[in-house]
Amino acid sequence: MATTSESGYAKNLANFESLIILIKALGSNYNPSKESIKVSALETLLQEGKNVFTAFNSAKSTYSISVDAQQKAFKPLSSLITRVNNALKASDSTSENHKTAQTIIRKLQGRRAVAKIKNEEKKALEAEGKIVNQISVSQMGYANRLDNFGQFISFLSTISTYNPNEEDLKITTLTTFLSELKAKNLDVTLSGTQMNMIRVTRNEVFKHPERGIAKVVSDVKAYVKSVFGAKSSQYKQIAKIAIR
Repeated sequence: MATTSESGYAKNLANFESLIILIKALGSNYNPSKESIKVSALETLLQEGKNVFTAFNSAKSTYSISVDAQQKAFKPLSSLITRVNNALKASDSTSENHKTAQTIIRKLQGRRAVAKIKNEEKKALEAEGKIVNQISVSQMGYANRLDNFGQFISFLSTISTYNPNEEDLKITTLTTFLSELKAKNLDVTLSGTQMNMIRVTRNEVFKHPERGIAKVVSDVKAYVKSVFGAKSSQYKQIAKIAIR
């Protein structure tokens, strides 16, 4: 479904095209000296608007697909980490290794080492003059999760006793999975960058203060008003075409 913004751009393009049709119907009576509002320039600008509108929608679709693929790829990570942790516990690794693993796993799964105190408890402590600062420990952003997952794999690599028989829990498989997640994350970054670059171009075409569609349409209306008068049917037809 198109967003309000996308619908607005589509409507502006349709209105701009309607305006050009009305302008061309004026024939030789429409003869401005300003290059940017001549019929040929208007048609060129309309085509630019159509091209960038299509390009943005395509880029946005690609970005959305990348985001969906990223979310799908990361979805099994938390449960996989739990399985790896259990495999580590079932090995002959030391209690120190288990503690270190828990620290990384908490970051990967967005959990706290100590439960966050409730608002009532915080207020009670503050009433006693005690300062309570609870910094968020959540590191569930994709970049953070990739970094922590990489750290976890590196840590597991140092434990000689971690050697599960299950293929998907082996370090080589985890490393391959990490590479796949990084690729999905990169796809989102690249497609998002491309979409934003096209958005900038689209805004230039529609909103530039000197050569954008909105400004050009305003100039066209001013010219028609000067030629035919504010009360003329020609101007009234064109004046009611809105570009927002």
